[in-house]
Parts: sequence; C-alpha cells; structure tokens
Amino acid sequence: MARLSIPAIIATASILLSVAARACPALIEGVPADRIKALSRGVSADGWIVDPRSAPPRSLLLELRKAGLTHIRLPVPADFVMPRFAAKAEIDSRLQTVDAALKALLALGYAVSIDLHSGRDFNALHKDDPAGAMAEMKSAWTALARVMERYPFDRVFAELLNEPEVDATQWQREVRELAGFIRQLLPQTTLITGPVNWQRADSLPGFTPLDDPNVVYAIHFYDPMVFTHQAHWDSNEPLHDVVGLPYPARAGDPRVQQLREQLTALNKPRALAMVDRAIPGRGIDQWLEPAAAWQRQYSRPIIINEFGVLKASAPRDSRLRWLAGVTAYARQQCWGWTHWELSQGFGLADSSTGKADRDVLRALLGTH
Repeated sequence: MARLSIPAIIATASILLSVAARACPALIEGVPADRIKALSRGVSADGWIVDPRSAPPRSLLLELRKAGLTHIRLPVPADFVMPRFAAKAEIDSRLQTVDAALKALLALGYAVSIDLHSGRDFNALHKDDPAGAMAEMKSAWTALARVMERYPFDRVFAELLNEPEVDATQWQREVRELAGFIRQLLPQTTLITGPVNWQRADSLPGFTPLDDPNVVYAIHFYDPMVFTHQAHWDSNEPLHDVVGLPYPARAGDPRVQQLREQLTALNKPRALAMVDRAIPGRGIDQWLEPAAAWQRQYSRPIIINEFGVLKASAPRDSRLRWLAGVTAYARQQCWGWTHWELSQGFGLADSSTGKADRDVLRALLGTH
C-alpha cells in the first residue's frame, strides 16, 4: 500500500468526516472566550508530577508552543496529594513540583489545567467509601488551590477528577458538591469536568451540566479501541494480540486479512471478535455525535481532553489519519483538544530524538 503524504492524510481525514463544517455553536455566557481559545490545542504532560526528573525538556515545550500548542494538561496523581495515601512531607514535595511546573509552563506562554488524576487506591476508596473519598478530594483541592492562587486565574484551570470510576448517579451528586467547594477556594477559575464511564462521548448525554457557568466539559476519545490500543501493554488483555490494524479497518484490506489469519491461527477469538467489530465500523463523527447533541441541548463548551493512539504497533499512516480526523472534527465543532500524551507510549515526541514528531504535529494541527 502506498504511503500517503501528510497533506493527503489530512485531506483524507476531512473526507472521512461526514459532517460539513459549520459555525461555532452558540454557548451560554460563563467561560471567557480567551480561556476557550487557550484550551484549543493541548497535550498532557503525564509523569511530570510522578517524577520531576521526567519533566519534558524546555526545548520540546518551546518547540510545541511555537508550533501552535496553547495548553498543557498536568496530571496530578490523586494518591500523591491525599492525606490518606501520602505523608505530609510527600504531599508538600508533590505540591512544590506542581508549583515549579506551573512557573515553567506559564513562562513559556501556556495555559495549564491541573488534573486531579484518580489512581488505584483512590478509586477503591471512591467506590467503597464515598464520604471518605469526598473528604480526600476536598483536602487535595485545598492544597492544590493554595498553589494555583499564586498564578493568574485566567491561565490556570482546575480539572475536578479524571475518569471517576463510580456510577453516574453518585458522580452527579458529588460533582456538584466538589465544584461548589472548589469555587469557594478559586472564585474566578474555570473548572473542567466530565461524565463517568471513562468520560466517553456517549456518556455525556447522561450528565447534567452544573449550575456554575464557568465550566468546560471534558470527554475522552479512543474509539475504536481495537485500533487505538492495539499491542496493549497488558499481555492478558485481548488488545495485546492485535498488531498492525489499520484505520479505517476494511475487510478487503490485505493488512486486515493478514491480521485476521494470524489471530485465527493463534486461537485468539476475543481479539478476532474485536477486529471484526471494527469492520466497517463507525466514523469519528458518529462516535462523537452524542457529545455534539449534548452541546446543542445545553450550550456548554466541550473539550476532547484525552485522545491518542499507542504508537508501537499501529500503522503510522493510520495513526496520523486518525489523529487528523479527531482534531478536524473538534475544529468543526469549535471544541478544544488535548492529545494524550507527550513522551510515552502515545506520545507526540519522537522517542529517538526527543523532539516533536513533525508529522504528528501537522496531523493534529491540520497544517501541510
């Protein structure tokens, strides 16, 4: 199969979207336009707070800023900043790292969202002891707010909790309480939140927006997962056995036929079923339409706050095509986006050079 040029991939991605470009949807007043613009093109700097030695080099951050990225999402592991799971000295050290990261990123001209990123210990508590989990979230945000209030409130945003792993009814009740609590700490800060079930687009219709107008609603997008998570790191996961699946997956594609033959020979029926479900599959616009419908109903701003493709085994042209398609759709809807992530398995940095992968940047930004 001939390798497509980057302009061809971007053009193809646009053709794959069945919706026509349209004007930005009307939104309620609440989130200032400059903040929506600041959230328009971003990347998650995962791992920075876990280990400050893994902080991205300034040269990479500067390169991305010059290319047009506007926003860095900074995941802060919940288990690292909650008294139940970490000692005070450990929490203080993490907060110092957050402070240093904010200082560095704001100096480069980025907007930053502080993402309270749920982890294994907190998720277990959240399910078993909701009241205890709420106390820990409030404690974490009290500490984070003390750091954030040192910086301009129109450049630093608060993401309440990444991918809450509880049922929708519980989270709907909790998110109102938590948002109200944070609003008292950070009166003018834009908040970011989203639904349960991995913050999927099709979970947003079951989520009622907050009364607070200064909130952006975040969805995550990794569909079809058999493509985006192929060669999964967990060898017990069926996705681990899927390698080289193109996007879009078409039954007549020799790569798809070869993969099906391999999975059949290896007796991997679960992985084979996942591949077959992706043929011919829905388009990006169809996966994301539930969120667009929700926005038409409620007129609230949306950001695709996580999306990406594990790059180890996905065909490069397909990865670029999928990334270009996601951001093309976001631009059509006037949504922001934040690529997951910077330098690891999904990363937009080239692992051999440490610099940005220029083809990935062009796909994301829709430039030639």
